[in-house]
This record gives sequence, structure tokens and C-alpha cells, in this order.
Amino acid sequence: MPKDRQVRRPGGLVERHSIDFIPDNERHGRPSSLFTLWFAANLQISAVVTGSLAVVFGLDALWSLVALLCGNLLGGAVMALHAAQGPRLGLPQMISSRAQFGVRGAAVPLVCSIVMYIGFFASGSVLAGQAVGHLAHTGETTGIVVFALATAVTAAVGYRLIHRVGKVAAAIGAVAFLYLGVQMARTAPLGSILGEHHFSAPLFLLAMSLSASWQLGFGPYVADSSRYLPRDTPPSSVFWATMGGGVLGAQWSMGFGALAAAWHGGGEGDEVGNIVGMGGSAAITLLLYFAIAFGKLTVNVLNTYGGFMSMVTGISGFRRIGPVSPFARSLYVGGIMLAGTTLALLGRGHFLESFSTFLLCLLTFFTPWSAINLVDFYLLSHERYDIEALADPRGRYGAWNARALTTYAVGILVQLPFLSSELYTGPVVARLGGADVSWIVGLVLPALMYWLLARRDQGAVPGGKDGALGSGVPAPVGLRSR
Repeated sequence: MPKDRQVRRPGGLVERHSIDFIPDNERHGRPSSLFTLWFAANLQISAVVTGSLAVVFGLDALWSLVALLCGNLLGGAVMALHAAQGPRLGLPQMISSRAQFGVRGAAVPLVCSIVMYIGFFASGSVLAGQAVGHLAHTGETTGIVVFALATAVTAAVGYRLIHRVGKVAAAIGAVAFLYLGVQMARTAPLGSILGEHHFSAPLFLLAMSLSASWQLGFGPYVADSSRYLPRDTPPSSVFWATMGGGVLGAQWSMGFGALAAAWHGGGEGDEVGNIVGMGGSAAITLLLYFAIAFGKLTVNVLNTYGGFMSMVTGISGFRRIGPVSPFARSLYVGGIMLAGTTLALLGRGHFLESFSTFLLCLLTFFTPWSAINLVDFYLLSHERYDIEALADPRGRYGAWNARALTTYAVGILVQLPFLSSELYTGPVVARLGGADVSWIVGLVLPALMYWLLARRDQGAVPGGKDGALGSGVPAPVGLRSR
């Protein structure tokens, strides 16, 4: 192995990098770690609640399982394509948005991503807080606060600890959900639950939207967890490890939630208690509460870690910042924790309604971003970006890219006529029988529009043989390794 390709593992668990480029001699790991991480992030109680919503909204159990699987596969494929960028770029996911939106223009989707992280932190804290409250007999409010603190500490330590927690959570979650599945098979009338079915296209598409939005929501930070892998890691292995773990974990959880809702109904107020009540003995119940709380830790840490990355990325686009120390990272993480915890405490009484609305609205803002990012990276730039220009507003990517920003705005607006949610229902929804196809429109039209606009201006297409990412050029201030 050449000297400059030798792996140099930094000592200790505390991460030294933030938004800077990961040098080749510090790359390590295997794609299998992505499978366990995303399996753990999806095999958890929030996904159970998401699956139950398909039945709560009126779809039967059998078609709910099919619809959720279709949404997980489609959304998971898009999410995994983002993950495959990590080893090639060696950078956090949202940094690559500067190649499309401009160094400062990338702040627009970054704001949306930060709101998403805080929202998912809040929703995860509500459910984990219920589990911690039951486990420690402290009540839901104290449980939310304790869980939020544990999340913040783990995220502040960084990448290595996140992956280790993911491996443990994957094993614990698999055992817990296997036990719950056996209990359901023993006691629930699954034959009659699955035997009573009727197809409804609008409800089928709504259920697909729930699971697709779940997967697409990981897109803005999925490459954060793959950027340390060696650059020559096959993209296909990253894609399948990420998609396999994410889809398997999500479908297992969502399918369980759909069946549980069809059996017991989707009661609101103590979603965790309704699930754990299937456990049986008091000792098993306590273990299940622990498994649920620990399972939520992985995904909430990823949300907090991604929020930190996005905040630093946004700030560094407007002013040069030096290396982000562990103490500074703790301050960023603490700010996200406070915002998410406050939101969790305020919204915990109407969780199901708030969570479903949040998921569907979230999809509106991230499908256009995914379309633009993937078209640019794979079809226009051919997986090659200029590292130095990603930190220079006067460089080849510029400060603001009107082409991408216009496409992004249009991508949001064209979805509105097709959107169906508690907050807003578009005029086309009734003509489609109540079906929500906004996320499909939000993927296809912006992808086509951006590709056509970029093809008209070949000089604006980034990448090429000179200055491509991975060519060995040193990273500039703001992306430089520490």
C-alpha cells in the first residue's frame, strides 16, 4: 500500500473532523457498518408509529404493508444514492449542495434541513421520553430531558461513537422486535386482519408517501456517516448496505406498527405504552422500554450530528471559520438539543397528528433538493467536484446559483396542487380521489428542469479533469483537515 494511502486512525473516540475533507490516510471502515447503522436508525418506535398511521388513516393492514414497502424501496433508493457520495467526496452531505446552489446559496436548503433535524429530534424525544419515563418511573417530561442529554453527549463525541452505538442498537432492536413479533403472531388474529382487505388508491399513495418521506428525510445527512470510508470503496456496496439496512429496518418496524394498529387501533397519548403492553411480564416490559429508548438514541444522535454539520456549513459559507473544536461542537449540539427539547415538551400532547403533518410537509422541501443534488452529481458532474471551489464564493461555483435556486423554488411550488395534509390540501387532490402524489412530482419535474437548464450552460457544469475532488489538491480554510 502506498505511503499516502496508509490508514492513520486517530486515537480516542472524540472526533477531530467536522465539515472538513477527510484525507485518504484517515479513511477507514467497511460498508457493513452502514448496514448496522441504518438498520438501527430505522428499527425503532418512530417508524412503528409511521406504519400505524397508514391504518389510522383508513387503509387496511394488507395493503398498508404493500404500500409501505413500495415507499421504503423508492425513498430508500434515493437515500442510498446520496450515501454513495460519501466515500467519493469525503465531505458531509450538505457541503456538496454548494456545487449546485452556490457557496452561499446552499444556505437555503440548509435552513430547511436544520428545521428537519430539530423536528425529528423533538418527535424522537417524545417517544423515547415516554420509554425513559416508564423505565425510571420519572414521568414523561423528565424522560424527555434525560434522553435529550444522552443524545447530546453522544453526538458531541462524534463519528466513532455513533457507529458503535448503532451496532449495539441494531442487535438490541432486532431482539426486541423479534420478541414482539412472536408475541403478536401468538396472540393476534393475523389471518382475519390480513384477510379483510380492499384497495384504495388514494390511501395507498398516502401510505407510500409516509414511508417515502421517512427515507428521503435521511438524504441531507446520510453521507455524513459514509464519508470516512476509503475512497476506493465500491459505490454499489455503499448503496446496497445503506439501502438494505434502511429498508429492512423501516419495513420491519412499519409493518409491525400497521399490524398492531389494525389489531388494537392507533391510540394517541402513550404510543410507547401501547406497544410495550404486548410484552407480557413486568421484567420483559422493562427490557422493552430500555430497547425502545436505546433504539431511539441512534437516530436522534444522527439528527443532532447532522444539524451540527448543517449549521457549521451554513455559517462557513458567509464567513471563514477555523477548525471546530470539540468544545465548539458541544455548543452547537447543545443549541439543537435545547430547541428540540423545547419543541418536544410543547407538542407531546398531540404527537400523532403533529408527526404525520410534519412528515408530509417535510417531503415537500426535500424531494426537489434530492433531485437537484443527484442529477448534478451523477449525470452532470460525473461524481467529480472541485474541493477548493466548494469553500470559495468567488470560485467556479459562485456565491449564489440562480439556476438551482429557481429550480428548487419551482420544485416546491409545483407540489402544492398535489399536496394533501392537515395544513393544506391542493386543488388537484380531489380530482385524484384524495391521493397525494406531490412527492413524485417533486422528484421528477425538478430533476428534468435542472438537467435541461444545466445542459444549456455547459460552462456552469462543475467537475472535469482539473481540480476534481479526489485529485489530491489541498482543502481550503473551512474544509481543511485538522
